[in-house]
Order: sequence, then C-alpha cells, then structure tokens
Amino acid sequence: MKEFFSFVRKEFLHIFRDRRTLLVLIGLPTMLIVLFGFAISTEIRNVNVGLFSEDSDMAVTRLMEKIDRSEYFTYIGKFPSEEALDEAMRQGRIDVALMFGKDFISRLYSPDGAEVSVVADATNPNNATMEVMYLGNIISEYFRSDIAGAVSVRMPSPDADASDVVIPASAGRLEPNMRMLYNPQLKSSYNFVPGIMGLILMLICSLMTSVSIVREKETGSMEVLLVSPVRPLNIVLAKMIPYFVIACVVLLNILLLTIFVLKVPVAGSFFWMILVSVIYIILSLGIGMLVSSLVKTQIIATLICGMLFLVPVMMFSGMLYPIESMPVPLQWLAQIIPAKWFIEAIRKIMIEGVPVRYVTTEILIMTGMAVAFFSAAVLKFRDKLD
Repeated sequence: MKEFFSFVRKEFLHIFRDRRTLLVLIGLPTMLIVLFGFAISTEIRNVNVGLFSEDSDMAVTRLMEKIDRSEYFTYIGKFPSEEALDEAMRQGRIDVALMFGKDFISRLYSPDGAEVSVVADATNPNNATMEVMYLGNIISEYFRSDIAGAVSVRMPSPDADASDVVIPASAGRLEPNMRMLYNPQLKSSYNFVPGIMGLILMLICSLMTSVSIVREKETGSMEVLLVSPVRPLNIVLAKMIPYFVIACVVLLNILLLTIFVLKVPVAGSFFWMILVSVIYIILSLGIGMLVSSLVKTQIIATLICGMLFLVPVMMFSGMLYPIESMPVPLQWLAQIIPAKWFIEAIRKIMIEGVPVRYVTTEILIMTGMAVAFFSAAVLKFRDKLD
C-alpha cells in the first residue's frame, strides 16, 4: 500500500511539473465552454431588414419601428424599388426584405385582406427559416394588437417567395397557444452546455491518460515499473487517480462558468448531476488507459483520442444534431458512443429537472461501459516489454 501511494504521489508531481499540460487541462475547458456558449449560437441576432413600400403609410412606419426595437432585427431603411432591394441583398447590406403592395391599408380592411411579402437570403436555410418565422410573429402580433377591426393579413411562408399564410379576421378568431418547456427563452446555450461538457471531459480524461503509460515506454522507465512490487491493477489505478482529481476540478470549473457566466440554471438535483459526471469521468479515464495500453507512441495515442473520439462525440452524440434525424445505421452507431448517454442524462437532470429514476438507463449503461473499459485496460497492460 505504501508503494501504491508513493506511485500516486509521483504521478501528481509529474503533472504539476509540466506546466504546459496543466495549462491545457485548465485553460482548454474554459476556452471551449465560453466559445460554445457565446460564439457558437443558433439564435439570430442583428439581422438587417430592408423595406419597399409603394405607399407612405404610418402603419407600415410604426411596424418598422417595432421591428427595429426588437433585439433580433435592425431596420436599415426604405428602398425606392424592388430592384434596389435585390441589389442591397446581393451586396450583403440586408438579410431580409419586407415588401408592401400598393393600397396596403385599404386592402387591409377589405374582406380579402392584404399581403406582406417577406424575402430572406436562404444561402443559410436554417437562418432564413428562423428570420422569416421571427418576422412573421412580430408582424402578426402588430396587426392583431395595434390595429383594431376585422383584418386579415397574408404573409409568405418560408417555403416560397410569396405564398399566403392567412391570419383570420378578429371576429371568431382562433389563435394558437404555444408554450416552450424547459427553455422558454430558446437560448442555444441550454442545448450546447451538456454537449460541450461531454466533449470536454472525454477529451481531457482520455487524451491525458492515453499518453501516461506510453510515456513510460518511450522514456524507458517502464522497466522500473515492471520490477516494482506494484501490481498492474495498482499501476493503472495510480495513473488514473491524479487525472480523476484534475477532471473533477475541471468539472467544477465548467459548472461554475455554466451557472454564473452562461446563466444556465440547474433545474434538477445537483448531487445526481455530479454523480453522473463522475461516472462519465471514470469511463473516459478507462478509455484513455485502454488506448495507452494498446499503442506504443504518444503521437499515435494523441491521434486516436483527439481524432477518433472527437468526431464521433460531436457528430453522433446528439451534441449538434438530433440522433432521431439520422439514418438508422448511424442511429445504431450512436448507441455505442459513451458521450451520447452522458449528454442525454445531463440534459434530463440539468435542463428538464427530472428525478433520477428517469435517467437510470443512462447511468447503468455508462457504468457498464466504465467497468468494461477499465477491465480491458488492466488486462491489456503488459507485465513485460514486447
């Protein structure tokens, strides 16, 4: 036991002497969580809107003022013709154009209603869809609440340039009651934070531990380990413990940034969220130790953990894209990605605030994976040099 603790102490000292590694362990998670939380966002902001109207009408002017007051849009100005509007969009000066036909107000109060054309730059189809949807909500609310009377307004759908979506007259009007559960502000950080937690912990834990045993082989200190009385199981544990402690510190750093900087609340049990994260950390450490036991150079170990794990975690874990939208073979592949189960569990606990009984499947699967990878790492650890 004394030899075991001495080995653990040696690993801690080795990590603290390497300040560059320590900087990566602490600095990389901070950079990634801030980057994904602020820079990478699915929310639209500062969308430039141009206007073409054949008539000078106060109702249209008030509508554009309301759009400009929105945090999502910036009103650029009125253009003299549709050609000028098109040229401004080609030059990138505007992203969305609103076009009101002649006699808009008189048509507005007619039985057939009036038409508003919304034209968006669909080179980015996701942004264009959201821009049209946001503008449609503002316009609909304006003509429902600010203009009294029996009014019908037609607005184009995102699928066509000038198709009609009719908002019925105020008499006998049926208005949908929509609610957004768990994320009413539709903040993208609520979606990215669980995913980036899974990515950071997987990279930090597997990448750092994957080079630990390989480093001993390359520096020639493996012979000392082999003649020592420490068993292979204790050697693997001693190498994992320092990185486990550092990973827990990284986890607390991520949570503090998430709660106090990104303003993402923890709706569920903080204890169970920490426990799920600890299981995932052990699983990631086991993967790193298995890679370290299989390869012979640090470069190969780094490439395997950095490339082989990075792409699957980002593409097949549900971090960026919903798994249900993937082809069936890729959905099957996603089931063996450890980060997929961690992200699902964290979203349920942290964002939805569900009790732990709703994440027992994810916990059991991650526990089984952790046992399997850790056992494989111990079995593959060589008690003699090749």
